[in-house]
Amino acid sequence: MSSPNSRQAAVKSPPVAANLSKPNRHEAEAAVRTLIRWAGDDPVRPGLLETPARVTRAFEEYFSGYALDPEALLRKTFDEIENYDEMVILRAISFESHCEHHLAPIIGRAWVGYIPDGRVVGISKLARVVDAFSKRLQIQEKMTAQIANAIDGALQPKGVGVVIRATHECMTTRGVHKPGTELVTSRLLGRFRDDPQTRQEFLRLAAP
Repeated sequence: MSSPNSRQAAVKSPPVAANLSKPNRHEAEAAVRTLIRWAGDDPVRPGLLETPARVTRAFEEYFSGYALDPEALLRKTFDEIENYDEMVILRAISFESHCEHHLAPIIGRAWVGYIPDGRVVGISKLARVVDAFSKRLQIQEKMTAQIANAIDGALQPKGVGVVIRATHECMTTRGVHKPGTELVTSRLLGRFRDDPQTRQEFLRLAAP
């Protein structure tokens, strides 16, 4: 079993681009104009004139998770729970992310559950933790582990389970072109991993 200190350490994400200076908006828009030219079009024609600014604003929304601190989101908890110690599951949390290999959209849903050990967190915070990690450049496997590790480190519950189902446009609209495929990942900690009955119950409740 991990120590409390190691569990708390798991919550904190490493600094993002700690040694890199962030381009300003003008530089970001110039980069979009370059890509438009590279694609073969004219960035100054009327239909594309405002596209660089729109893309830059869209990127601010797509990747807003870099400004969110999962540890802070989970900091406020409630301990007046009448000794409640059964599963808490938030089902089918919708999210949009982007593949870090192609910047292609990842569209999916997350099932997040935990078994409290004396305290619970507001259910909206579970959805916000999903957003904090999904609104970054991602691979689904890492994102699944990050969500589970953040909840485990912050709440120190008896168990955590995360299941994610998503479609990846890097393989549905390009590459192998396999529309309709879905990637399923899971991360089980504590009783969700060690107790077969608890694991089975969670996976049944997390079924689509």
